[in-house]
Order: sequence, then structure tokens, then C-alpha cells
Amino acid sequence: MPAVAGLAPEILAKYEPVIGLEVHVQLLTASKAFCGCANRFGAPPNTNVCPVCLGLPGALPVLNAKAVEYATMASLALNCQVRERSIFARKNYFYPDLPKGYQISQFDKPIAEHGWIEVPAANGGPKRIGITRLHMEEDAGKSLHDGFADSATRTYLDLNRCGTPLAEIVSEPDIRTPDEAFEYLTRMKEILLYSEVSDCNMEEGSLRCDANVSVRLKGAPKFGTKVEVKNVNSFKFVRAALEYEIERQIELTESGGTVKQETRLWDANEGRTYTMRSKEQAHDYRYFPEPDLQPLIVTPEFLEEMRKKLPELPEARRARMIAEYELSAKDAHTLTASREFADRFEEAAKKARNPRRVANLLLSEVTGRLNALGLELDQSPVTMAGIVQAADLLDEDKISSKQLKQLFDIAFENGEDFSVVYEREKPQQITDASAIEKLIDEVIAANPKQVEQYRAGKTSIAGFFVGQVMRMTKGQANPALLNELVAKKLEG
Repeated sequence: MPAVAGLAPEILAKYEPVIGLEVHVQLLTASKAFCGCANRFGAPPNTNVCPVCLGLPGALPVLNAKAVEYATMASLALNCQVRERSIFARKNYFYPDLPKGYQISQFDKPIAEHGWIEVPAANGGPKRIGITRLHMEEDAGKSLHDGFADSATRTYLDLNRCGTPLAEIVSEPDIRTPDEAFEYLTRMKEILLYSEVSDCNMEEGSLRCDANVSVRLKGAPKFGTKVEVKNVNSFKFVRAALEYEIERQIELTESGGTVKQETRLWDANEGRTYTMRSKEQAHDYRYFPEPDLQPLIVTPEFLEEMRKKLPELPEARRARMIAEYELSAKDAHTLTASREFADRFEEAAKKARNPRRVANLLLSEVTGRLNALGLELDQSPVTMAGIVQAADLLDEDKISSKQLKQLFDIAFENGEDFSVVYEREKPQQITDASAIEKLIDEVIAANPKQVEQYRAGKTSIAGFFVGQVMRMTKGQANPALLNELVAKKLEG
């Protein structure tokens, strides 16, 4: 990403960025927030619409109960306090893709407040990023500016998205670096996916993020002027946009200019932000209670029911798996990156003699090959049952690591499961000490010069003898036993 003006590190170090994020998450309901239209991406334009989401006169909204369930579950998963009574409001503004002229949202009484997410801090410990509020609202439609013959003079509207149920999650201004913003978003996405309240597909617009950023001199008590950055459609671009905008504001301040409160658009191709419009204040939207919807009441019984529906969340699952399977923190993090991946690993691990070996094979032998081929886990020719079998064979010393790698190579080349390849190839590991000793004696007798070098202090040459015996046995000698016997023979 091009820097604004290549600001010197000592200039950047004078300032502290202050960042808050607003995340819009589409809830994974079958129908829309206030009507029965299908909540589905990819339908032909303007086909999933009705008088309610088109804002036609006389049409009245009816709240989707499943959207309330998902918003409540998301709130609990994000450590928020769920209000017993929340209010829907009308957020009034004019835009072509908002046919009612207002958006049904929540304002001063949202469904949940005061949550948090922990992210890794610069000092290595955890840092808690506060969540101000999670509120429910409906989505607007979509303005299409490109891809048509007359795009230079016309904008097209697809109103299918109107009325899609959203949870807007607003962070406290606790984020201090673009990396912290990236980690916050990554962990939020994990939590929401585990909770199964959204598919969080950024390419389809299921998760969208706006960033608010300002800078101030370190130690200053007041925040600087806030700028909102929109049009960032990946976590990588959120980080890049923040890096650019922080430098832009510092450069402007250093040159004697004034940062304006405005909304800016991120251009990923140019790696910079552009002015879009002056930033609205809350009063500009003329919020008032939605007259067609009753207050939303969340009872203690309903709250407890939603709490019971929540799965074990990522951080808790990592901690348990580290203790239960003796995994490293890095491996546990990789294995729990998605709920499905973690579920499949744990199902396999429970059937294996050594769960940790299953984790090692899954991460080293299987996912490495899948990544190289651009495949997903469910496209792997080696099934989880095959991984368990391979792990058990290793644990029982029936095959060596080298043999296992060869079997996995064949499996991926032929598109076969490990069990099929193993039954056909049937490699056997030689564990008979006397047979291995006999071969070592032959190698030692044929290589007196190397023996002298070993006994003169060049102990690394032991690998030569190991390699010779492995070649003679076609890799079938037990490696641990072979190394032990070679050392014993050479020392004698």
C-alpha cells in the first residue's frame, strides 16, 4: 500500500490512532426482518420483494421471531448484556435504494449493550475491545453503478436486499492499531460463524464493516476529529484503509491543516481513501419510535433458552483442546478456525490411540497437500477415518514416518483414501533388532574410513550409516531402533 507521504517513524510515533468499528451482519434467517420474502442471495433483481419491503402505502411490518433469536444469540456470544425491553425506531434519510424513505432500526434502546472481544495485544497478553451496542435493523437495497451499457449516466436498483435482517455491532473506540482492528474482526467472525447466526460471507455482503478513525497526540485527553471509512470489503482492506487514513490525518495535522468530519470511500485499486460526503450526526436522521412495532420484550426464560442453544465458542474450545489433546496453542488455533473443522477433528480424535498424532497428520500431511492443490477438507481423498488409521499405524510402529509420507503421496496422486493405498501397498516396518544389526555390520565392514571419522569425533556421520541401512531395507527399518543400534555399534 502506498504511504501518503512516507512519514518518518518519529512523526508517526508522536500520535495515537483511535479506531472504532461498525460491523453489519446479515442474519441467516429464511425470510426477511418484517415480511415473508425470501432472505436469499443471488435471486434475479427485484424478485424477492413485496409491499412491505417496498414501502407501499398501507403495508405493515411483522417482526421475524427467528431474527430476534439470532440477534440474542449473537449478543450472548459477544458477552453483551441483553435488554429486557428494546425499541424499534425509524431512521429517516433519502437514498434511492431505500424505498420507504426510512430504515427500521434501533437507536437509544438497542437489544444489547456492553459486550467485549479479547484480541492479542502488542505486549503478548490479551486486550479487551469493548462493544458499545448490538442493535437490530433492516438492510437497504443495492445501487448498481457498473456493468450496464449506460452506467455512465444511470444507476440501477436491486431491492431484493431491502428488509434483510441485520445485527449492527458497534465497538468502543478501544482499538489503537490496524492490526488490532484486523484481530477484532477475525475473532468476531469466528464467534458469529460458531454461533451459526450468519454465514459472514463478505463477497455476498453478509458481513460489512465501516471504520471510524481519528488521531491525537499521545497523552492528549480528547479524541481527534473522526472520519468514517466505507467500502472496505475484506479484513485485509480494513487494515490497509486504516493504515492509509492514519497517515493521511497525521500528515494533514503536521502541515497545519484540519481534519474534517466526513465519510470517505476506500479505493482498493489505488490504495487510498476519497471524500464521499460530510458525516451525518444522529439528529440528522430524525430518529423516532417505530409506530407500527411494539417494544421487543426479552424474558429471562427466552434468554436462558438462547444461552443453551449456544455452542462451545472458539476461545473456550481452544483452551479445552490444548488441555485434553496436549496440543500447542498454534495447532489448537488452526484446528478451531472453523466449527466444522474442529468438529471433524474431535470426532476423529476420539477414535484414535493418540489424538495429538491425528492433529499432526491432519495439519501437516493433509491440509498442506490440500492447500497446495487449492482444495477444501471435504474434497480430500484421504478421509478422517484414513487419518485415524495412519495415526494408529504410526503409533503401533507398523509403518515409519517416511512410509506414511509415501502412502499419502500415492493417495493424493491417485485420489484414493489412505486405507485403500495401505491395503494395496502393505509396507511393513522391520523391527527385528537382530536383522537390523546384521545389516549395520555389513555397512560398517564396507566403510572403514567412515567408521574412523566417527570415532575421531565426527559423530554426524552416523547419518551415513543410517541412510545406507534404510536404502538396503527400502525404508522399512524402524528409524528409532536403527539410530539406536547404529550408535551402539559405532561406539563399540
